[in-house]
Amino acid sequence: MPTVASLAFTSVEPLSLESGQTLGPITLAYETYGSLNASHSNAILVCHALSGDAHAAFQHETDPTYMGWWDSFIGPGKALDTDHYYIICSNVIGGCKGSTGPASINPATGTAYGTTFPIITISDMVKAQKRLMDHLGISQLLMVIGGSMGGMQAMTWAIDFPDSVRSCVPIATTSKLSPQALAFDIVGQNAIMTNPEKGLPLARMIGHITYLSNESMALKFGRKLQEKTDYSYDFSTDFQIESYLKYQGEKFVDRFDANSYLYITKAIDYFDLSKKHGSLEQAFAHTQAKFLVSAISSDWLYQPHESREIVHALMRLNKPVTYIELDSPYGHDAFLMDNDKLAQAIPPFLESLQ
Repeated sequence: MPTVASLAFTSVEPLSLESGQTLGPITLAYETYGSLNASHSNAILVCHALSGDAHAAFQHETDPTYMGWWDSFIGPGKALDTDHYYIICSNVIGGCKGSTGPASINPATGTAYGTTFPIITISDMVKAQKRLMDHLGISQLLMVIGGSMGGMQAMTWAIDFPDSVRSCVPIATTSKLSPQALAFDIVGQNAIMTNPEKGLPLARMIGHITYLSNESMALKFGRKLQEKTDYSYDFSTDFQIESYLKYQGEKFVDRFDANSYLYITKAIDYFDLSKKHGSLEQAFAHTQAKFLVSAISSDWLYQPHESREIVHALMRLNKPVTYIELDSPYGHDAFLMDNDKLAQAIPPFLESLQ
């Protein structure tokens, strides 16, 4: 069992946000796996997706049934080998798993921020992570890797702190949300703002549909009925997919704050590298990292052509980039559960950095 630590870092100095507001003090909850070498050159930052947290691998220290969300990817002999690398995963600001977010106490009022919490962006999240890396004495990360919103963070690291990143691995992500993906976020946000208690499970149900694919839903559920042989001819639960989505929504309420969902999805909505920098080429112009970009064939939330746009921009700049498309029927969530091809590509990619 590798060395595992669940920790928290607090920075007293206020964080200047893209909105022009400040936030402080800030706390980041984080976990580390493995050991930092003497030269501090083997650190890998894992960035989580929308509803993720710092617990990326192994059993949770207080709940042995709570396995890390990327346990298949992190550990001895795995893609991110904790016998060789020091893996760090932090909960983002705006989150609700130990980092400063809407449910945190505002020191100015003594009450929870709620919707007085300032709007945060992906760059703000990364800026807070940079403070954590400085605290850990890590001036350059060997790799920043993440899927979905984690991929947005990974690219932002390479763009905002080019001297601090040797390699960047964005998975199943995009340089900006498509209008359709943006629309799904907006519907979820409106559901929560209308009624936070009922809106959060509904937002999660909507979001969860986008994480799957038609093929994966057909394989798992089809049009099978839930514990009945015919339609009920009322509005009770008829279909297995209906029961599954209700379960996912109800379970989510127990572990996630409705306001955090609002703030984090808003950060994703605002992420637009071309708008911020003028073009994708200008966004990546000063990056020094070696890139490994990965997409999922059946992902219709962040489609493969969106990843290829990132790759083409990097190629036009003569930046070092490799592209992998994972052939999987499981949709967007495949990077969490069906990632053998990516897992095989990571070790040689890391070795190429030596």
